[in-house]
Amino acid sequence: MITGDLVLEEPDACLLFNDASSLLRQADVLIGHVETPHTNRGKEATGDIPAPGSPPENLRALADNNFSVATLAGNHIHDRGPEGIADTIETLRMHGIASAGAGANLAAARAPARVAHGAQEVAVLSYNCVGPSAGWAGAHHAGCAYIKVISHYEPEGANPGGPPKAYTFNDFASVAAMQADVAAAKAGGAVVVVYFHKGLVHVPAKLAMYERPLTHAAIEAGADIVAGCHAHIPRGVEIHRGKPIFHGLGNFVTVTRALSIEGNDHPERLAWAKRRRELFGFTPDPDYPLYPFHPESKNVIVADCMIGEDGSIQPGLSPLWMQPTGAPLPLGRSPKGQDVLDYVTHITREAGLKADFAWEGDRIVFN
Repeated sequence: MITGDLVLEEPDACLLFNDASSLLRQADVLIGHVETPHTNRGKEATGDIPAPGSPPENLRALADNNFSVATLAGNHIHDRGPEGIADTIETLRMHGIASAGAGANLAAARAPARVAHGAQEVAVLSYNCVGPSAGWAGAHHAGCAYIKVISHYEPEGANPGGPPKAYTFNDFASVAAMQADVAAAKAGGAVVVVYFHKGLVHVPAKLAMYERPLTHAAIEAGADIVAGCHAHIPRGVEIHRGKPIFHGLGNFVTVTRALSIEGNDHPERLAWAKRRRELFGFTPDPDYPLYPFHPESKNVIVADCMIGEDGSIQPGLSPLWMQPTGAPLPLGRSPKGQDVLDYVTHITREAGLKADFAWEGDRIVFN
């Protein structure tokens, strides 16, 4: 199983996993994306809107709920500098959780996390596609593994200065490096999972131009499963060369005050909280004080892949609903679960992706 973003800034974050714990414990291997550094050290980064450091003790929630791997390559993992990265990795290690995507240098950030279930090994790679470049790892400095994406803008029609059309392209060298990592991980016979931090934040359904070529390139290099997060709202799914791509798993436990206007005493974060509403045209639900995201992000999905002894993969989803507390609630095959399936079907079609869905017990399968 693979969850979306995990932001555990609030005290007692462990409690927010309670309703979903029985679902998570069904996984032989459970992967989630840790969005923010968990540290009491470090200096706040500049150059982007920095997230606050999260309490290290909150990572125990992952150990208590069966997580095997935490991916770390994202736009906030360097927000408390190298100390934040080191502390996050070390705390995860203390709880028996492997990590991928960030490290003391680029080689460490690109190294896969490896876990085993019986005779089968799973290798997990993690890459950040959304910047900021100040948080990218280098040969001699800490940061995250990354894919460089180039953006180009053209005005729509005879309207200089008007709303532009965005063109995005993957840097060839970045993709080649990622494919080399995938091929190396696959060479040992592991099931390879590639997790990208990618996509357009707070925008329903839409995929940026670079996303499908990048995910397809990972599959073509040997990846068995590709997943994404960062948009804080679910995205559609597809099958490429027989392998599943979950373009955006949205949020899982993602509680924060950093994106709220009310009670926000950090000038940069407050300015972004206000600007975000103008840019993306939504107002967070006031009944969700710790979940200041797009209303459609209340639809929650967990990727659920059954892997056969012959290497075959039956991809699926578990539907959940975000409660006002910020705790995801599994729905199974129920009227509300069908609503989430209808939503995933809609955003898949809206993005121009092809997948056929069906219920199999309490999970949704697709091909």
